[in-house]
Amino acid sequence: MTQSPPDEPTASSTEQLREQVEQTRQELGETVESLAAKTDVKARAQEKATALKEQAGVLTEQAGAKAAELAGQVKVKAAEAAHLMQDKLPDPVKDKATAAAEQVKAKAGQVGRVWQDKTPEPVRAKAHQGAEVARDNRTVLIVAGGVAVATWLLLRRRGRREP
Repeated sequence: MTQSPPDEPTASSTEQLREQVEQTRQELGETVESLAAKTDVKARAQEKATALKEQAGVLTEQAGAKAAELAGQVKVKAAEAAHLMQDKLPDPVKDKATAAAEQVKAKAGQVGRVWQDKTPEPVRAKAHQGAEVARDNRTVLIVAGGVAVATWLLLRRRGRREP
């Protein structure tokens, strides 16, 4: 009926035959387990998902570090641009800006008094919180404004040159 494989010697005793049968059963069991593991789609998908999740975490961490590094570089460049713009502004422009700032400050005081009288408390609390955030990030806001003005001036200047 079944023949032994040609490369295996035939058993000469009943005991050897039983050992061969047991070894074959063991090998067959391992093969079935291996095939079952390969067909367990849910377990394989979970393993793959875990690996991808770990990889995403590492990539997110790297991206955050790179973003922080680039943000620092942008901040430095913006500060350099702002200083450059301040150096290039003529004195009459600086004087006008100072005068305008003083007028705005005076008007802001008037508006502030009206604000205190007419605005509900929850709205004032939120506005106060926003003002604190702006004050804490004052340098960034000033630099961003300076860069915006410099960009506007450069684009305006280029617009005059082009026919």
